[in-house]
Amino acid sequence: MYEEFYGLTEKPFSIQPDPEFLFFGLRHSMAYAMLEYGVQNRAGFSVICGDIGCGKTTLVRHMLNNIGDELTVGIVYNTHHQIDDLLSWIMLAFNQPYEGKSHLALFDDFQQFLIKSYAEDKRVVLIIDEAQNLTPSSLEALRMLSNINVDKHQLLQIILVGQPQLRDLLRRPELQQFIQRVAVDFFIPPLEAFEVDKYILHRLHIAGRDTPLFTPAATKLIAQAARGIPRSINILCDMALVYGYSTNADKIDVNLVREVIRDRADFGVLGA
Repeated sequence: MYEEFYGLTEKPFSIQPDPEFLFFGLRHSMAYAMLEYGVQNRAGFSVICGDIGCGKTTLVRHMLNNIGDELTVGIVYNTHHQIDDLLSWIMLAFNQPYEGKSHLALFDDFQQFLIKSYAEDKRVVLIIDEAQNLTPSSLEALRMLSNINVDKHQLLQIILVGQPQLRDLLRRPELQQFIQRVAVDFFIPPLEAFEVDKYILHRLHIAGRDTPLFTPAATKLIAQAARGIPRSINILCDMALVYGYSTNADKIDVNLVREVIRDRADFGVLGA
């Protein structure tokens, strides 16, 4: 809609996770370094937490785009409180047969899968997204899976990615044994105010524009209104570009951003 008007090759502020647009702020850089360290050093459990919309999934997808052929990765996306057979979901994540089998048979099949992968010099990494929805019993089941070893070599690495509730869950007294297995953990906070300007410029650059489009005052207001959360920044910037295009504005200034925020509060279904 507004891409050609503003000299863009694509939408710069989509809310869909896209590794090509990943912005490495200070905390995101540290979180990615921790992820890499965990994978390269065969950490049994790695935990990455952060608020909704802070870029956890994008960070993981960036890692997946840069892993070597020696890793076999399975991802469980469909976590929820009623998940009753986590092992079946794990088998599905690794494209292993799971239907019509008892829990014992599934466990044996998964163990054989890990041993076979080890024999082929493949490391197996399981990523569980939205892990805050897991129950203590599910986490205990994961801990038991992590006990599958050959000599001193751990055959399964597990990365948990979730919202702040995951941090609260892991702090429960009954999960002390589990938490002792966590070798790498990091919490991703929202962007600092000074990072938001760099974030906006970065996404515009990836989308084909190097000339600044948002005024400093507009960027400052976006940072305040979005509270540093990348997804919220994207939503405000995208709407501001729509408003700017509709009024033929060559720059996105603070008054235009105020109008977007006011209209979202007054007329939006969800409010500001």
